[in-house]
Amino acid sequence: MVAILFSFFLFLGTSNSLFSQKTTTNLKEEKQIQTFLKVTEKIRCICLPSLPIQSCSFNMCAASSYLKTFIENRIKDGMGEEEIISKMENGFGESVLKDPIVLMFQENGNQGMVDSIVYGFGPKILAKPDDTWINATLLGIGVLGLYGIYRYGTKKSRENLASNKNSATKESNSNHNLSSTTDAIKEKIRKFEES
Repeated sequence: MVAILFSFFLFLGTSNSLFSQKTTTNLKEEKQIQTFLKVTEKIRCICLPSLPIQSCSFNMCAASSYLKTFIENRIKDGMGEEEIISKMENGFGESVLKDPIVLMFQENGNQGMVDSIVYGFGPKILAKPDDTWINATLLGIGVLGLYGIYRYGTKKSRENLASNKNSATKESNSNHNLSSTTDAIKEKIRKFEES
């Protein structure tokens, strides 16, 4: 039963995420928002490389959250989707050293992030969704749930069988005890009458 409920809520959670936006943005124009969504879908999260940066929240990875703000700034400057993705891979150059996010990284001593923005993150920054592990995990959870249901069902049937067997044994013992008790009473009555 628990596995069925878990599967139901898992389905609701995944189907809801299919139809919802995965990230927030401060951009206002629809074209800019669409560009932002496309770019953040194709760039990896810094802290959790298995996720696109779009799915990476501030709580999961502050660096990725600031990087999303940096991407917003590039979109506001008029850069397109392909240009931003290319420059994330190959570098934006020293012209971005005045960007508030880059300045913040410098002030916090995160020179590695500054260098990656200026000189590029390389091809590993590109998100290449690999659903194999997600699918394998979901399959494993499903099989485990079905196994749990099977074990629960067989345990119940064994308990019912054992309780039926015990009740049958008790019934035959009680019938035997009744007949022996009746015989004992008859014997006592006979002795009483003879005396």
